[in-house]
Amino acid sequence: MIKTLALVALALGIAGAPALAYADDACMTQATDKKLAGAAKTSFMTKCERTSCEGQAKDKSLHGAAMTSFVKKCTKDAMTM
Repeated sequence: MIKTLALVALALGIAGAPALAYADDACMTQATDKKLAGAAKTSFMTKCERTSCEGQAKDKSLHGAAMTSFVKKCTKDAMTM
């Protein structure tokens, strides 16, 4: 069961990869417009990317553990880009 859930989360994560690039650009643009730097910028980027990932999860009708897994992976991927 856990392996199946992990595979579903991975597949959804791969399918959502192009949207991550857009979310990262949008968050960076907003941070630049607000002239944020340092810790404030890091905090803003984390929250912005998490919000974007949660929206993607809702669009995919994910709930419970699948949503949590997707948001966690999505946010991690967005922060490494």
